[in-house]
Amino acid sequence: MAVLRLMGSGGIMLRRQGVQQLKLVTRLASSIEHKLDPKWFEIYTTDPINRSEPTFDKILIANRGEIACRVILTARRMGIKTVAIHSDVDSNAVHVRLADEKVCVGKAPTSQSYLNVDAILDAVRKTGSQAVHPGYGFLSENTKFAGILESEGITFIGPSASAIIKMGDKLESKRLAKAANVNGIPGYDGEIRDVDHCLEIANQIGYPVMVKASAGGGGKGMRIAWNDHECKDGFRLSKDEAKSSFGDDRMLVEKYVSNPRHIEIQVLGDKHGNAIYLNERECSIQRRNQKVIEESPSPFVDPQLRKAMGEQAVAMAKHVGYSSAGTVEFLVDDQKNFYFLEMNTRLQVEHPITECITGVDLVYQMIRSAKGYPLRLKQSDIPVRGWAIESRVYAEDPSKNFGLPSIGRLSRYIEPNHLEGVRCDSGIEEGSDISVYYDPMICKLVTYAPTRELAIQKQIQALDEYVIRGVTHNIPLLRDIFTEARFRKGDINTSYLPTVYPDGFQGVQLTNTVKKSLMAIGAVMRAKDKKRMRMIYGQAPTHRVIPKSFEFVVNLREENTPCTVVEKDGYYVITFADGEKVTVSDTFNLAEPVAKMKVNGKNDIAQLIWRKAGGKMRIRYMGTAFNVNVLEGSVADYMKFMPVLVKADTSKTVIAPMPGVVKSVSAQVGQMVPEGQEVCVIEAMKMQNSLTAASAGKVKAIHIKTGDTVEEDQVLVEFE
Repeated sequence: MAVLRLMGSGGIMLRRQGVQQLKLVTRLASSIEHKLDPKWFEIYTTDPINRSEPTFDKILIANRGEIACRVILTARRMGIKTVAIHSDVDSNAVHVRLADEKVCVGKAPTSQSYLNVDAILDAVRKTGSQAVHPGYGFLSENTKFAGILESEGITFIGPSASAIIKMGDKLESKRLAKAANVNGIPGYDGEIRDVDHCLEIANQIGYPVMVKASAGGGGKGMRIAWNDHECKDGFRLSKDEAKSSFGDDRMLVEKYVSNPRHIEIQVLGDKHGNAIYLNERECSIQRRNQKVIEESPSPFVDPQLRKAMGEQAVAMAKHVGYSSAGTVEFLVDDQKNFYFLEMNTRLQVEHPITECITGVDLVYQMIRSAKGYPLRLKQSDIPVRGWAIESRVYAEDPSKNFGLPSIGRLSRYIEPNHLEGVRCDSGIEEGSDISVYYDPMICKLVTYAPTRELAIQKQIQALDEYVIRGVTHNIPLLRDIFTEARFRKGDINTSYLPTVYPDGFQGVQLTNTVKKSLMAIGAVMRAKDKKRMRMIYGQAPTHRVIPKSFEFVVNLREENTPCTVVEKDGYYVITFADGEKVTVSDTFNLAEPVAKMKVNGKNDIAQLIWRKAGGKMRIRYMGTAFNVNVLEGSVADYMKFMPVLVKADTSKTVIAPMPGVVKSVSAQVGQMVPEGQEVCVIEAMKMQNSLTAASAGKVKAIHIKTGDTVEEDQVLVEFE
């Protein structure tokens, strides 16, 4: 280790920076070691690795991020060497550093890297990889890719190409489901030719309908249509998304089942005709057909329904000779009638919760099956032990349509995996960039406990202790859901979010108790800061007088509340103007990223995101970040003379709600545009977003063209 000899006042700053850099390097090393260490994973799985079974020497992971890290973990447990592929911007990503070898397969856009079949096949050949694990998304259900591998004698760790064709294609899978006596949703069995054909079929079925891509998945290439106008837009946008994300823009239309539960069955098959189901996952908390929170088992499914759905899922798998991990998805109404939705012929994003309640390592089972071994598990071997919940932590703003992507660099990042019963599946670390090119998921936060209530409580604590700085994220929404009455009762369906939050998510609701607790915490933080500054810049130590009482005015959401803060032995007493008192324990310091304390005798958690001169602070409390301004009484008296910031009129502009790439511009300068008409389409994280005029007007200026990269809040179109 190098030793720096620092002199003078400038040396103090250099030394502090050196310490900060050393701490960062230590944290990153600890993060990598944690991901490499299989011991944490073995807490949640009881699936022993049979090292005496011959297996692959080397596998290539045709993916990135957390799922690539997840596959590498099991490969290491099995003694298999791994090869990571990466784009140019991912050259130093976590999954790349975890693997034994790495190969760059192209530039940042997915079409030039992670979907670049020729480059990936070349990497397979050059590295001598015997098998390829595709993870999920990207090429995981690409029949051309799987077929080429098979033809070259390279094992695809997944189902056969023929099974992917049959089940990965939603059109074909609907026909096969009917042949296997699996309950199906009413719809059109063929491919939709064009938008007119889409309208014709939609009117025959009757609105509402689901317009979706045959090769779609993960909520991409899907739109609900309630009328002809929405059907036209849904067809066009979904078709473009499907082409961009999957390279396959074939579309289908089926009846939309209103307010169902989305429940899926995990299946596992081998090449010897055996198949079992590993219980169900409840995936009903969704936005824009993308899952947000999943749990296993479902609070709605009883043993009889689990058996009926499981047996149909297995019948489906056996009907197509399925030989890997896969998922059969169902829509279930409130009378427990269930309908086949689709089959995902790959590992699911939410597979960790199944691993927790069954103890089965699904990646290990996929590799065994791909190698040709028969399943060693029987249906009677699959338990339902405890409860597991997964939150998808995304880099996105939940106040914008329940989550529009956010980009940036993670300036501080600490996962709560030190907590018992918490599993964090991620592929990022402090310093990682969240870019416009890839999915904005930061982590799959999983909690496991004997009961649903305990698993929920663990989620709340884990979210409170999760430190993410540098990007906007959806922890406020996730945490609020876990405290919401309907969710706590298990009364959920796919329309949960728009029903519970009809005006969108606006952050945690501040009851008087919550408000007083937050203001008290802010006041104590301000008192601690003033004490610290007095100790640093005050009189000589022998004459230093540290105050024990402070008079403050706390400004929260434009409301001023006077209070007095008195320091006692080990705690503070905050007395507000109405006489109410709150006590806060003196058990934390301002340098800690997570402040743990007791408020009125109960355990509580807050995060001081930043503080500025004059008592301005941003505090994360109950998941939501608040601006809390704690002023000294004399300063507060002058605040009423400050000018009020006038909000800009946005009715005459179209502003980018998120960073992204311009896919099309449909307006022209001088054109009269009616209210609600589309003027451009922005693609962010592979999702198409249609931007419309807020009011009728004449186009004055267009500041973008197709292919441009835009930033959040950038003015795109102006009206006279």
